[in-house]
Amino acid sequence: MSKSQHAGVLVALTAAMLAGSVAAAPMVLRASHQFPGGKGDVRDEMVQIIARDAKAAGVDLEIQVYPGASLFKPTEQWNAMVNGQLDISSFPLDYASGKERAFGATLMPGLVRSHERAARLNDSKFMKEIRSKIEKAGVIVLSDAWLAGAVASKKACIRTPADIKGLKVRSAGPTFAAMWQAAGASIVSIPSNEVYNALWFMYEPVLMSKKSFDRLDKKQQDVLLKAGKKAQEYFAKEAKGLDDEMVKLFKEHKVEVVTLTPAEYDAWINVAKESSYAEFAKDVEGGKQIIDDALSVK
Repeated sequence: MSKSQHAGVLVALTAAMLAGSVAAAPMVLRASHQFPGGKGDVRDEMVQIIARDAKAAGVDLEIQVYPGASLFKPTEQWNAMVNGQLDISSFPLDYASGKERAFGATLMPGLVRSHERAARLNDSKFMKEIRSKIEKAGVIVLSDAWLAGAVASKKACIRTPADIKGLKVRSAGPTFAAMWQAAGASIVSIPSNEVYNALWFMYEPVLMSKKSFDRLDKKQQDVLLKAGKKAQEYFAKEAKGLDDEMVKLFKEHKVEVVTLTPAEYDAWINVAKESSYAEFAKDVEGGKQIIDDALSVK
């Protein structure tokens, strides 16, 4: 073999090795969320489950997780996913209600009521419509998650609409603000020393940019969808425990904790129907049907 032939073989082998190393490089996705990382937050753990399963599947797929708003600010994540700048996020969907008004229904007083009803909502016409709007915007759902909230007050126990009249309220969002105001409260934009939170269930799914998803091969897509379901099942098992932990913490600090009776809960629903629901139906195209579809779930 001549020197020139030998050199040609070396060049060819080197090129082949380089090509092989490039082909073997895994697809790296970036996941962002605003919640504490590595401290037991269930929303972080959902993303970590997906990341671990993706790596373990052996399909050349890795997910780098950036917790604590270390990559994107919370409200910037939606546009980043739509544009393909961000691949995955655990994201409170109401944050994007300025882009799609219908998303406000996922932080609407009284629509969810319990974790059991949240599970039924996931399979309802209501959520099919919400997911359709998510996908139309260029994002897909990997995992459903509904996080519960509560009312907390330093003044007195808030059980009925009459109890909140004249108080200052820090609202969970504009849909709740309408209900509090209709009950006679005033809304403040900073935490108040009278009432600190709001009665809510908030939809906080794990979402993925459709542009990013479409870049993956079928095996990688299947792995992510399967991991997303696993993360959703994990959240469903943990959700009730989160409520119990919150109740325990309040009681340890000598705070009275009560659960609304069905009659008390219905009294709030009646206020919401005349305020939050009515405004949503008026301001959002198809809003009344969206509310009716959610309320029809038993």
